[in-house]
Amino acid sequence: MKKVGILSCLVTSLLLFTSCEDSDDTAIQYMATPAPLEVPTIFQDQILPPVIPEDNPQTAEGIALGKKLFFDRNLSADGSISCASCHAPQAAFSDNRQFSIGITGEEGFRNSMPLQNLVFNYDEKFNWDGSANSLESQMFEPVVNPIEMANTWANVESTLQDSNEYPQLFEEAFGTQIIDSTLVTKALAQFVRTLVTANSRFDQAQLGLIELTPQEQNGLNVFLDESRGDCFHCHGLPANPLWTDNAFHNNGLDEEFDDLGLGNITGDPRDFGLFRTPSLRNLKFTAPYMHDGRFATLDEVIDHYSEGLVFSPTIDPLMKAISEGGVQLSEEDKADLKAFLLSLSDDSFINNPDFRQ
Repeated sequence: MKKVGILSCLVTSLLLFTSCEDSDDTAIQYMATPAPLEVPTIFQDQILPPVIPEDNPQTAEGIALGKKLFFDRNLSADGSISCASCHAPQAAFSDNRQFSIGITGEEGFRNSMPLQNLVFNYDEKFNWDGSANSLESQMFEPVVNPIEMANTWANVESTLQDSNEYPQLFEEAFGTQIIDSTLVTKALAQFVRTLVTANSRFDQAQLGLIELTPQEQNGLNVFLDESRGDCFHCHGLPANPLWTDNAFHNNGLDEEFDDLGLGNITGDPRDFGLFRTPSLRNLKFTAPYMHDGRFATLDEVIDHYSEGLVFSPTIDPLMKAISEGGVQLSEEDKADLKAFLLSLSDDSFINNPDFRQ
């Protein structure tokens, strides 16, 4: 799907929406209010414009509708959980439980990924295994997943259609009171695209507003040093403010795989055990860690890369220290690396009233 940046998004939003007819059969053009995303200063010189589909430009009405839907428990079959139940604002839109719990009380099998800066995911492979190729398509699955919301889209559409509020809100956002799953997912995607985080201590230091502590600075050095942390190959240099390559890697967690990750999608044995690199932003809020939430603390994550790597046939070549079991960090370097990683957390993001119910 062809994508457009901020300026073309503004133009598209003036032209996209369908017209309705008045009693004299005179076409009336409907226009929602354009709401192009503001790219944070720290991103502007380093990454491409936001990824916005031509057929779903950002509008004030669409974003507001998406936010309301995100927190609405009526998307689930029994009205007990919402999107926010597994993607909580206070957890940087992740889940602090190892596995999220659906309406039947059954646990999932992967940790909930944070919903942050996804509008800059240029590869457009979403979920731990890359199973969705757009934010809109990603939104379809949880509603019907039998261990998540366990609903049907027909039931969701009927529920929203029969409400006192939603038909008018859909008309304001999309120019129609007829609610369908495509418009629901478009609205949700518009809201999620606003979840941009770029005000961590490290961001402020990059802008010259503060200075990193000596411990944080040494932690950055450990992160960048191929003979110590060697973290930047997958998570990026400071010039990459996303702190992820959004690619798929086997990072030495297991010798054999209960969960094939990307291999489940491609069927290629070379992809067995590969998962999408999560961003390092907001680690302060997003424990537990890894695709299966096996590590409760950041210290455990650092220990894994230091001395806990496990060989398997698809382990990424970037795990160069596999023969030693890891990079063998000193205790001081571990503590400093942790301090640096925590400097990538943004308290203003989890407290932003625009992202709260």
